[in-house]
Amino acid sequence: MSVGVIMLVHTAFDRAEQMVRHWVDGGCPVVVHVDSKVDQQSYDSFAQALGVMDNVLLCKRHRCEWGGWGLVAASQAAATLMLDSFPDVRHVYLASGACLPLRPVTELCAYLEAHPDTDFIESATTADVPWPVGGLDRERFTLLFPFSWKKQRWLFDKFVRLQQLVRFRRKLPEGVVPHMGSQWWCLTRQTLRAILDDPQRGVFDRFFRHVWIPDESYYQTLVRRHATRIESRSLTLSKFDFQGKPHIFYDDHAPLLMRSGCFVARKAWPYAEGLYRAFPRKATDLPTLQEPDTARIDRIFASAVDRRLRGRHGLYMQSRFPNRDHENGLAAAPYSVFQGFDDIVPDFAQWLAKRTGAEVHGHLFAKDRAQFASGAPLDRGGLSDSARLRDYNGRMFLTNLIWNGRETHQCFQFGPADTQDIRWMLAKDTQARIWVVSGAWAVPLFLSGRSAGEVRAEAARLQRIEHKFLNALRAPHARARIQIMTLAEFVEAPTEVLQSIIDEIAGHRGSAVTALPQMADLQGLAGFLQDLKNQGMHPFLTGQFSAQQAPTADRSAIPKPYVVGRQ
Repeated sequence: MSVGVIMLVHTAFDRAEQMVRHWVDGGCPVVVHVDSKVDQQSYDSFAQALGVMDNVLLCKRHRCEWGGWGLVAASQAAATLMLDSFPDVRHVYLASGACLPLRPVTELCAYLEAHPDTDFIESATTADVPWPVGGLDRERFTLLFPFSWKKQRWLFDKFVRLQQLVRFRRKLPEGVVPHMGSQWWCLTRQTLRAILDDPQRGVFDRFFRHVWIPDESYYQTLVRRHATRIESRSLTLSKFDFQGKPHIFYDDHAPLLMRSGCFVARKAWPYAEGLYRAFPRKATDLPTLQEPDTARIDRIFASAVDRRLRGRHGLYMQSRFPNRDHENGLAAAPYSVFQGFDDIVPDFAQWLAKRTGAEVHGHLFAKDRAQFASGAPLDRGGLSDSARLRDYNGRMFLTNLIWNGRETHQCFQFGPADTQDIRWMLAKDTQARIWVVSGAWAVPLFLSGRSAGEVRAEAARLQRIEHKFLNALRAPHARARIQIMTLAEFVEAPTEVLQSIIDEIAGHRGSAVTALPQMADLQGLAGFLQDLKNQGMHPFLTGQFSAQQAPTADRSAIPKPYVVGRQ
């Protein structure tokens, strides 16, 4: 025999018995530790089931609390019994009752035979890795932890804080450099014996008894004193989520585990019948020495953790929804917002949709109703055009609209006459492409035929609202892609602006703008703006039109900048 197995058990005794039988049938002696918290009847039944197997021993029981010394004491007792009872064992493999062997025992034995002097244990200095969850890495060695983190959390936190306030610090034993790693190791007989028989073991045990989660640091630290060759990795596949809790493997993980090449996986759900039928794999005549390859699983689990923490763009999880800015992107896909364009180009939505293939809505946040591109009262996903329903949560209305239509680029019109509750969302959303022609609200007022005196108050109101929106777009934490131009700048070169919009939305599928769309007749606008100034309302967002110049309605094919006519 070359491999002995230590198994820590506290629940799912039927599965633990099945795994013990697997190891024994493969020729491995097994020493089992059962948590002393297990009731006597369950323990007796389990012990009786194991009693019929050869080379299976039960060691002295210890009380095992998460993060406490009991797990180390249990492994010490089991390891001592293993080394004393089975002198032919050359490697000792630590496992649990929830561990599922994936490959035949013969392959593990052959692999360890090829590495006779190698200790497989994850061991990294606390200064070099940011693994610990909860903020206690080096402090777990320098503070005292008499309270249970799970059962006495309030006392645990208060006592840690008290020690930090008084700057209490424990002294490390001489020659000890704290290391951490997975508790699931496979050590050579020589190294394990050296750790258990170390003349300073009493000193080390007293120190680590008060370390937080010592099962992840005791052997990981002391192996550095005695091992001749260390492979800093575990032969057991175990993954943890962002809270430090172990991932559980279910039936649908079988193909992934099959490709991993790992010897053991932890932890398997005890009711995963498919996994326990598929594993461990049957032994072959020629055991393979395939190296465990966890790279693929690492990528998949890293992606799963990222999905759990950040979610998908534009989707809101219950756990993050109440928390501001905890979402992964405000919208699910890029979308475009146009302010002022439909004031200058009345059929802008139809023109843009034809040129780009995008779905171009009207004013989704108009005061009276949401103007969907279809013109229907309901849009995909059951979104209503009701202004009251929309304004109950405008942000969710927009994110749902983008999600429901994410296969097509979504566009909509926005303006100072619309509900403004979403302006900060638009400014901060990295998915938003915002195009603003500032001061374009002056065009409908000009075309209304009313005098500057009659529309002065309305012009001032619209300018104040637009100014707030522009301030949001220019804020330091604005993240949208933003293009802002004044009305005067737009009418000087509309072809260039419209071409850049098509290129942004359609890319290589867009066509060149050789003819401008039908534009509003702006002849006389400069005089109207001057009249507003004369009335005491300064339309500074429109840009500067000289007294001798005014925008013209010439709509011929213009590949050059837009011609400014004389009034």
